Amino acid sequence: MFKALVVRKAEDGAISQAVEELDDAMLPDGDVTVKVDYSTLNYKDGLCMHGKGGLVRAFPHVPGVDFAGVVEQSADPRYRPGDRVILTGWRVGEVWWGGYASRAKVKADWLVKLPDAISTRQAMAVGTAGLTSMLAVIALEKAGLKPDQGEVVVTGAAGGVGSVAVAILARLGYRVAAVTGRPETEDYLRDLGAETIIPRGELAEPTAKPLESERFAAGIDAVGGDMLMRVLKQVKYNGSVAAIGLAAGAAVPSFTVVPFLLRGVNLLGIDSVMRPHDQRVEAWSRLAADLPMDKLEAMVSEHGLAEMPGLGASILKGGVKGRIVVNPQL
Repeated sequence: MFKALVVRKAEDGAISQAVEELDDAMLPDGDVTVKVDYSTLNYKDGLCMHGKGGLVRAFPHVPGVDFAGVVEQSADPRYRPGDRVILTGWRVGEVWWGGYASRAKVKADWLVKLPDAISTRQAMAVGTAGLTSMLAVIALEKAGLKPDQGEVVVTGAAGGVGSVAVAILARLGYRVAAVTGRPETEDYLRDLGAETIIPRGELAEPTAKPLESERFAAGIDAVGGDMLMRVLKQVKYNGSVAAIGLAAGAAVPSFTVVPFLLRGVNLLGIDSVMRPHDQRVEAWSRLAADLPMDKLEAMVSEHGLAEMPGLGASILKGGVKGRIVVNPQL
């Protein structure tokens, strides 16, 4: 038996969530069985728990798009009982049962061995959000970004992805400008390493200008919508913006190609769901080296499975700060 948060859909379409004890025979087919130590709360988890976004195809369902834990059984020679592993992406928690459970069964190809320097709790304090942030930083570096080129702006900076991005960039020596709509998070963001705090209102409204004054060397955008366009218009010549989220929506009504044509700005799309294994290993190795774990701990709160539906509703409204670690034993 194992404990899980189970999402069910009634005949009338109503969605419910409850912590249940399930038989191991209900686990999906897979190569590796993992004792889940921790999972996290992501925006997608909020959608899956509340039946939004069309992500969940079949019910009952166990959400949780990432988890870290210890291998219990493996039919794949790459993993042995006792190995510490992490899983992010691959539609786990969406079309495959996920990490909001004390046990999970998955395909071996989806797993990554955890670096020795990171505990399973720290791994989930990082989670999908932190992995995405690290992939964005790596992409910006490969596009030529260096710390001496100027400010790097991070939008949605107080959220899970933005918080980790701020901490990583500051640790690497970048000057970070953090955009937030919550004034009460200013001290939190400065503690993570942000040098400048930009109120969301300064970038939230669209402008008819095809270009604005050059300000940022680069950007990491978790918001999308018109804010992404405002950032692109303010990036310096040959700078880059890594797009990692769409909290404000997928459409960019004020879109213009002018920043790309006149300033050579690059828009880098960051996907962590289907990222190849070798790139995941690189990113986790970089996280072990470049993410200040003391800063990481400052942004973490730990919660049990029963709290997830309420917190999932909150994250959909932009009401979650930092990283929420899910302990399935609570």
